[in-house]
Order: sequence, then structure tokens, then C-alpha cells
Amino acid sequence: MDLTTCLKSLLLAIQQYGDNRSAQNTAQLQKQVEVVLGQRCDRLLSSGQVLPSECVSGLVELAGDPNTNPALTGSIISLLAQFACDEESREVLHSSYNLTSTLASIIHYNSATPQDPLVLQCLQLLQKLTYNARIFHCSNYIHELIAFLMTNIQSHNDDITMPCLGLMANLCHNNQSVQSHIKALSNVKPFYRTLINFLAHNSLTVVVFALSLLASLTLGERVGDKLFDAKNIHQTFQLIFNIIVNGDGTLTRKYSVDLLIDLIRNPKISDYLTRYEHFSACVSQVLGLLHGRDPDSAAKVLELLLALCSVSGLRSLLCDVVFRPAGPRLRAAGRKQGAGLDLGKKAEPGLALVQWLTSSVEGAGPCCLQALQLLTELLEEALGAESVLGFVAMLVPVVLGLLKTPGTLTGDAQLRAYCLRSTHTTALLQVLCGEDSSRCVLASQLSPQLCLSHVEHLLSCCYSNGPLTSPDCDLSQVCAEAVLKTVEMMSKLRQQVKGMETNFYMILQDPRMVTPLSLAMTSNQRERVQTGLSLLIEATPLPDFPTLVLGESIAANNAYRQREAELSVKRVAVSDVPPPLGNSLSGPCPSSPSNQGIHNLIEKLQNSMELQEQVKDVRVSEIMDVYEQKLSALASKESRLQDLLQAKALALSQADRLISQYRCQRAQAEAEARKLASLLKEAERGREALQGEVASRTLEAGSAEADMREILRHNARLQADSQEHEALKGSYNQLLCRLEESERQLKELQGAHVALTKQSDALRRTHDALRLQHDKLASELHEREELISGLQSDLQKRDSDITGLQAELREQEERGSAREKEKKELEDTVDALRKDLHKMEMARKEASIRASSLEVQKGQVEAKLQKREDELNKNAAMIAMIHSLSGGKLTKDVNLSL
Repeated sequence: MDLTTCLKSLLLAIQQYGDNRSAQNTAQLQKQVEVVLGQRCDRLLSSGQVLPSECVSGLVELAGDPNTNPALTGSIISLLAQFACDEESREVLHSSYNLTSTLASIIHYNSATPQDPLVLQCLQLLQKLTYNARIFHCSNYIHELIAFLMTNIQSHNDDITMPCLGLMANLCHNNQSVQSHIKALSNVKPFYRTLINFLAHNSLTVVVFALSLLASLTLGERVGDKLFDAKNIHQTFQLIFNIIVNGDGTLTRKYSVDLLIDLIRNPKISDYLTRYEHFSACVSQVLGLLHGRDPDSAAKVLELLLALCSVSGLRSLLCDVVFRPAGPRLRAAGRKQGAGLDLGKKAEPGLALVQWLTSSVEGAGPCCLQALQLLTELLEEALGAESVLGFVAMLVPVVLGLLKTPGTLTGDAQLRAYCLRSTHTTALLQVLCGEDSSRCVLASQLSPQLCLSHVEHLLSCCYSNGPLTSPDCDLSQVCAEAVLKTVEMMSKLRQQVKGMETNFYMILQDPRMVTPLSLAMTSNQRERVQTGLSLLIEATPLPDFPTLVLGESIAANNAYRQREAELSVKRVAVSDVPPPLGNSLSGPCPSSPSNQGIHNLIEKLQNSMELQEQVKDVRVSEIMDVYEQKLSALASKESRLQDLLQAKALALSQADRLISQYRCQRAQAEAEARKLASLLKEAERGREALQGEVASRTLEAGSAEADMREILRHNARLQADSQEHEALKGSYNQLLCRLEESERQLKELQGAHVALTKQSDALRRTHDALRLQHDKLASELHEREELISGLQSDLQKRDSDITGLQAELREQEERGSAREKEKKELEDTVDALRKDLHKMEMARKEASIRASSLEVQKGQVEAKLQKREDELNKNAAMIAMIHSLSGGKLTKDVNLSL
């Protein structure tokens, strides 16, 4: 099954699924998507066909619908990723179908499950689409996409972190609006810290993504100045060069090259790079990557080298690396050019560049053009050195081989690539013409017939494909520049190459050169205008140069540009434009130069006559009248001659325009006649084949009639079966609806049963836990009751001890009162006993001794009593605690106060 049939079936399945999203239509669409996935879809969208465009529009619409089956959405995204296999297709998907916003909406709807395979698919496809693409932060779901990326970058999940980092690096690259939006967020500082932590990651790809983001967001700010200051920048250069040389793949190398290009755009960092001591060694390792066969890696390496050439301090260092070490070997290779170039892995960097010069126009993409441009830049810097002359001797035959006539060019893309390669090739050859030694090498190997055939082929291809019709067409400008660059190179070498001058003037007199010259003269680029002027100066003196046709072409281009400008102005605002002034054909214009000369002459005569006041001759007035009549007659004749001259010029321009149109129409008619003749021959052969088929078909017609009658009878039976099938289908649909309703109710009941089962299990577990808790509390309560009973017995024992101590205390108090009474009696009898002083003193000492002993006993009793009170307080507190735990009441209050 071819691709067109698959796309038609896919479009039909998309329409059926859009009308009725049943399971059968979903399965059919899934099947058709998988069938197209198995086909080869290279440059399908860039071809501009209607059928692929309709299919992609329907697929993007279904993918962006949240109600679409997730499995079907994943298959659709896989198919869209297969369509985005080349840069033009990715640009079409991004700009024409708004696929970026659609994928962002899918990620937003599935943001709760970032590890879903569908989200990863969308992130990977978005990373492809947004690489070197302009993203507007105000587009749909872009803000939500940025928030999702920032959240998942800080989640430390490697499966989702790497695609999120790559996509965020694409969004921030050379996009001030997205950068400003991210910097205005509240969580930007934690995001910076996360990116800085990623610099120590074990994956080089993650490190490159983090560095790219930091360079985009912080370069020129305080954080960026700290990251890329003089202390850290040399380590950063070493890291980037190591990643470029030893990266994980083409993707890592691509982003590391972009990072280094962004860094050297900063003047301070480019100055640091010129002083980097390992620059030559690093560039040598990078140039070693050109010996591989991967065009994507080679394109990024050449892009880096071109960016390094833009820095004045690095260009000379780059020339030293490319040319000087390779001088002797390149001269040997130049002597052995007939045997081919040795472009092995150990070849010099210059040979690696030549390797990509010999690549095909389509196969290696931009590598050939980049290699030509890089050699042009390097040779402009280093041309004239002895070490470069050997390289030039080897380079010239390879470059001249690019001017040879290729095969048939089909399509505008191949024509554009061929013209661009021709332009860059001739630009390189013109650089070689700037120095005597290299010009001699080029002149010795260049043949005038090669240049003539190259220009003839360019003009024939351009006019056969019709790109030189519109002055604003980019392809027209490219083709015209290729032609003029080659003719300009012939002009520079016409004195050194024998026969080049003849071919040069022959090309200038070709009528087909009018269009390239007119496009160059009306171009808005200074270099093209100067090239056109230099060639026009050489071509104007030639006898057969179509000057009038060139003027008409320039006027037509100017009119076209003026009309386009007026239309563009009208689109913006309506403004009044004054009508252009024109010369009248009915009479002379009073402001013409001739009339002004006549009036000046009359004024001079009048002034001279007024100065001659003494001359009173009457005949002067008569002479003046005669001269005035003659002058007026001459003025009228001049006006009539001017009118005739304008009419003749107009008729001549119309004739030239008709001649050029006739030539074009004649060429088109001849091409159409040849085409019609070939079609007529094919039709004759087809007619003869069809006559034989008609005879066989006539024989088959009789048998077909009998078969038709049988088919009609069979059709009647089938119609009856169809009606019965429709009735059965209706009953089947009813039963199917009832089955779906029953299944739905069954699912609801199963869900309720599961919920009740879970609730019952939870209650049973709660009951078991409460029962265990109750048993534990009962055992604890029994232990507490036993403890209370023991404490009550101890309390009763302490009460009895307290009662005995109180009785002893009362006895001691009674003894003390008796001692007091005895003391009073002794005091009363002191006066009576004074006479017997010695005897009474002895008695008093004995009494004092007895009193002191009693005081000591009293203190001991009081200390013991205090100790008992403390023990009673502790027991009371313990009883109160036991009472509070048991919830019971004491049978009686215990009074512990003395």
C-alpha cells in the first residue's frame, strides 16, 4: 500500500472518529495511524500537498482534545514525531499547525502524572519543535508549561528532569520575553540553586542543559558574573570543549556548541577565550570531529568554527591550527591529487574541511556551504603565507569540481541548494584572486569553457524553473546572485586566463543576463548593487547589450516594489497620495528646460536694451518682434519634436517588451510542443494497446452480462438478508445498551460492596483494639485496688503510732507544767532561802541541769513529731491520688493536723 492510499484511509478514519467516537472507530483510527507509522514520511509536510495537510490538521485537533483516548493520543504524537524528521517539517508543524500549544495543553491536562509516557512523548517532541524556534510567551498554555518545567526540574527525578531541562533551555534561548517571565517569578532563586547543583551531575547532557539555562537567564547579571568570572571561566571552557569532543551524542554536542556560541557573543567572555592557554589544543580536538561521517555533528562543529572566526582575536589562532601544521603534508596531497585525497582519521584539519566540500548538495545538508564559508573566512585572514600556498594548490581542483554541471535539478529546493553552493564557491575563488600567487594557481587550472558552461547551466535552470519572474522572490535573488558572482569572477580572471575575456563579453550580451542585472540594481543589499554596477559598466559599451530591455526591467522591478509598498501602506493606514506630475502631449510645458532658456534669453535682451538708454533707434523694437516670433516658432517646433520623441520612445519600449515576451512565449511554446509530441507518441502507443484490450473486453462483456444477471439475483437475496441483519442489529444494540446499563450498575454495586467491606474490616479492627484496651485497664484497676488496701492498712498502723506519740506528748506537757509550778514555788521561796546561799545555789544548779535535759528531750520529741507529720502528709497525698484513680470515696475523713 502506497503512502497516498494510507493517508486517504487515515483521513477517512479521522472523519469517522470525529463524527462518532465509538470503540470500533477508535480501533480503526488506531490501526490507520500505526499503518502510516510504518511508512516512510520524509519531507511530507514541506512538499505543500493538501492531503498530508488535512491529515495533520485532524490529528493535531484530536491530540489536543482532552476526551480523546490516551492510547490513541500517544500513537498520534508518535506519528507527528515521525513527520517532524527534518527542519522544514518542524517549522511547518510549529508555525502552521500550532502544535507547540497543543502539546503544552496535553502536558497541562496530565500535569498530575508527570511520569506518564504520554507526557514524556510530548516533552521529547516539544524539544524537537522548539529547537532554534521563536516561542512567544503569551501563546496558549506556555505559562503553564514553564511552571510545569520548573516544578519537575526541581523534583530530582532523572527520567523527567532531562527532557524538562532540554525544553526549558530551548524556550529561554535568545528569547527575552520568556527570560523576563521566569526572572519575575517568586521561586526563581531556588530554581537557580537547583541549576547550579546540576553542574555536578554525572550526565554530561544534564550539565550542558543546566549551563545553557544559566547562561540564558543570568548572563549580564550578578549571579552570572559570579558564575562566569575570570576564576571560573577557564574551567567552564575546558568543560564545554570536553563535552563537545567526548559528549554523549549529537544532542549533547549540539547544545554545547550553542552554549559556547552564546558565551563568545559576550565581549568579556570572548576576550577571556582569546587568552585561554589551551585554545589551540581544544580546537584541534574539535576539528578532529570533522573526520567522522555524521552530517549533524559536522554541521554544528562548522557552525562553532564560523562563530569563532567572527572574533577578531581568535581568527588568527584558528588559522594557525588549520593551516600551519598541515603545510608539508598538504603540498604532498596536492601533488597526489590525481590519486584522490587521504581523508582518514589521522588527516589534517584542512583535509577534513575539503572532505565536506565534496559532499552532495542534499545529503550533507548545510555542511558543504558552511565549509566553503569557513574556508573563505580563513583564507581572507591567512592568504599570502607560504604555509597556505600548498593548501591552495590542493584546494583549487576540488573547488573547481563544484562548478561542473550536475545532473537534472528537480524542484525549487535542489535549485536553491545548487545556487547557494555556486555562490559560496565563486566567493571562495574570488578570495583566491586577491593574492598574486594564489591567483596564478587558480588561473593555471581554470578553463574558460568551465565558467561559460556553468553560467549557461545556471541561466537555463533558472529560466526553465521560472524563479526569475518576481523581484521579491527569495529564490530569484539567490539565482541572480549565483549568476552574477560567477560573471564577476570571470571579470577578475579575464586577463590571466586565455579565452576568458571572449566568454565574459559573450555572457554579458546574452539577453538572459538582463533579469539578474536588474535584480542586482534594484536590490536593497549594497554588495549586490556594487556587483551589478561594475558589470553594467563593462557591458554598456558592447554593441549587442540590451540596454533598453534592461531599463524596462529595472523600471518594472521598481514599479513592482512601489506597488507592493503602496499596498503595504494601505494595509496599515489609508493616506492621501498626490497624483504624479506628467507632461502634456497637447502643448509645451512652461517649466521645461527649453522654455526656460528662451525666457532667459528674452530677459537678457530686454535688460541689455534697457541699459542702452542713449540708443533711440526705432528699428530695435521691430528686430525684437522678429526674434520673438522666430523664438516662439522654434519653441513650438521643439515641443512637437519632444512629443514625437516621447511617442517614439514609448513605441520602442513597447516593441522591446513585446519582443522579450515573444521570445519567452516562443521558448515556452517550443517546450510545450516537444512535450505534446512526446505525449502524442505515448498516446499512440497507448491507443494500440487499448485496441487489443477492447477486443478482449468485448469477449468478456457477454460472459459479464450473464454474471450480472446472477449477481442481480444474488443482490436481491442479499437485500433480504440485509433487512434481516438490520433488524437483528437493532435488537443487538438494545441488548448491548441493556448490557452496558447492567455492567454499570454491577460496577456501582461492586464499588459499594468493596466500600462496605473495607468499613466492616475497619470496625472489627477497632473493636479488637478496644477490647484489648479494656482488659488491660481491668488488670490495672485490680492492681490499684490491692495497692489501696495495703496503703489503708499502713495508714491505720500509722494512726495508732500517732495516738501513742500524742499520749507521750501530753505526759511531757504535764511534766513541763509541773516543773513550771515547782519553779514558781522555788522563786517564791528564794528570799527565804537566801540566807543559806551555798545550799540553795547547789540546789539551783541541780534544777538547771534537770531543766536542760528536759529541753533536749523536748526537742527530740518535736523533731520526731515533725517527721511523723511529713509521713502523714505523703500518705494523705497518695490516698488522694488512689481515690482519684479508683473513683471511690473514703469512708471517713482523716484529720492530720495536730
